[in-house]
Amino acid sequence: MTNYKLGAVESRFADIIWANEPLATSELIKLCADKLNWKRTTTYTVLKKLSEHGIFQLQDKIVTSLISREDYYAMQSEQFVEDNFSGSLPTFIAAFTKRRTLTDDEISKIHHMIDSAKEE
Repeated sequence: MTNYKLGAVESRFADIIWANEPLATSELIKLCADKLNWKRTTTYTVLKKLSEHGIFQLQDKIVTSLISREDYYAMQSEQFVEDNFSGSLPTFIAAFTKRRTLTDDEISKIHHMIDSAKEE
């Protein structure tokens, strides 16, 4: 797994792959030209960089992910809590809710997540 943090443009690029994989490089080039206004070389350069970080792979002209979108953002969230709140989820939640009131629906979903975590 990777600790690499995607930048804003890289996130848009990654989302294109995650939404369309497996993806032929020719199709990726077309999508990036349409959505990001990139040239072929830019697409290959960014793909190579993210492949080196273990997020995607290019094999036989087909691009696939090595890490799912959900797993990538879960790892980023864990790292954020670790870096900023000494790994304490309760401290993070306390900070998050200090200036923002949770809706009843959000509270219900959080209770559901906690109950599900207890069952596992």
